[in-house]
Amino acid sequence: MRSDTVKKGVARAPHRSLFYAMGLTKEEIQRPIIGIANSINEIIPGHIHLKDISDAVKAGVRAAGGTPLEFNTIGICDGLAMGHTGMKYSLGSRELIADSIESVTMATAFDGLVLIANCDKIVPGMLIAAVRLNIPAIYMAGGPMLAGDLDSEKLGVDNVFEAVGRYQAGKITQEELDLLEHCACPGAGSCSGLYTANSMNCLSEALGIALPGNGTIPAVHADRIRLGKKTGAAIMDRVRDNTCPRDIMTREAFLNAVSVDMAVGGSSNTALHLPAIAYYGGVDLSLSDFDRISANVPHLCNLAPSGPDHMEDLNRAGGIPAVMNELSKKGLINTDVKTVSGRSAGEQITDHPVKDFNVITPVDSPRHETGGLTILAGNLAPEGSIVKSAAVVPEMMVHEGPARVFESEEDTVDAILNQLIKEGDVIVIRYEGPKGGPGMREMLSPTSAIAGMGLDKSVALITDGRFSGATRGSSIGHISPEAAAFGPIAAVREGDIIEINIPGKQINLKLDDKEIEKRLNEIKSKGERKPNIDRGYMYRYSKMVSSAAKGAVFPL
Repeated sequence: MRSDTVKKGVARAPHRSLFYAMGLTKEEIQRPIIGIANSINEIIPGHIHLKDISDAVKAGVRAAGGTPLEFNTIGICDGLAMGHTGMKYSLGSRELIADSIESVTMATAFDGLVLIANCDKIVPGMLIAAVRLNIPAIYMAGGPMLAGDLDSEKLGVDNVFEAVGRYQAGKITQEELDLLEHCACPGAGSCSGLYTANSMNCLSEALGIALPGNGTIPAVHADRIRLGKKTGAAIMDRVRDNTCPRDIMTREAFLNAVSVDMAVGGSSNTALHLPAIAYYGGVDLSLSDFDRISANVPHLCNLAPSGPDHMEDLNRAGGIPAVMNELSKKGLINTDVKTVSGRSAGEQITDHPVKDFNVITPVDSPRHETGGLTILAGNLAPEGSIVKSAAVVPEMMVHEGPARVFESEEDTVDAILNQLIKEGDVIVIRYEGPKGGPGMREMLSPTSAIAGMGLDKSVALITDGRFSGATRGSSIGHISPEAAAFGPIAAVREGDIIEINIPGKQINLKLDDKEIEKRLNEIKSKGERKPNIDRGYMYRYSKMVSSAAKGAVFPL
């Protein structure tokens, strides 16, 4: 056992003494030691209940003959960080989380890991740690929040963000806004739509690194506790047969995850996180893979913010196993890949048919013939960009309009709420990329303000930053190269015409190459732009991080 390094032999008597100091028995010390990495805290609704999840996992570990030892890592609530400087720290926390788990695991010589989280950057941070460490590991989510309810209408946090714009436009009263904010988020769990957290929790199933149900069983259901106990038992099986994350998260498994992503219409942030996890695991996964799979995999689900259904509905309809079962009918899933359950993906999904075709449409009659995410390229994004096409209204699939250029999210929101943006405009927010932000902020506030002001059918927004999974509309993010790396987005001037063709997978600035190059040379002659944060972690981050097109990763 790996833990023998710290507990076996005469020389390890002091180490055993420290274990005894924590109340462990001789028998407990002799068993496999399982690290339980938990991001529980009191600042994220998706994490406030993770002690219950951890207790269930530990019960499963003990019942299967192991000794669980819990430790903690950080977590940021993207909803609370949204719209201010705090959001610059969110993406950067992904690597901090991975590094902290790696540090504790290597220092303690665990035999296996269970990684417990629920939200945004925390999930991919834990999966990065798992694939880097490559010891037996399983990911366990805290589960989605139930949808809110107001007058029998289901709600999510996206409705509250959009309500700010509706209030500013005089469409609702202060009392109506107050009522909405009290109803939208009814309790513990990751926010109820298919936003980034729930997208990544679902894709962890498709990757095979989590048990079935991980992405969709509601946080408050007893099934979630039972899943925790099963996870604890399963990690002991994987320790015994020494099945490690890189045995499971292969290129074929990542391609499965992208296929499921397209079928459910996940967050555009998955195109940042999946390539990053793959990179740290030595697997090649690029935006070209997303582009190719998007063209072949149909869109089957209509989950918030794209449609009326929420995670509880997807769970009731059969969850991710049912989605994979449906995709397998057309050979769109590799059924031979391993999973942490000990069964192949094919064996795991066989007994999970779709239970409600109103939520998961048949693969032969999908909502859209192509996937829910679309990769766009062109002279404005030579390395690519991404849009959640499933959440774009038909009239905005092709759009051309004048650029309205902003160099911060705050200035953009002010302009939208003060009604300075007109129908037909293309908002450009730049210097918000991984290096330029730094940290590539999620920008739900401006996109929600656009929708709330009633401009989502006439205004597009493009950025070298990124969007929340709760964003809808013609919102194109991850423009690469970013402005801080002298990408073409830095050359855009107020009034320039930008053309967007989502079906044609193109985003272009209507200028010839010579004019773009001339403008960029003028910018370069002024030297590198000073980062918006010039000290501390995010300053160091800005010096190390790669392009969004490569997952915004650090050097290995």
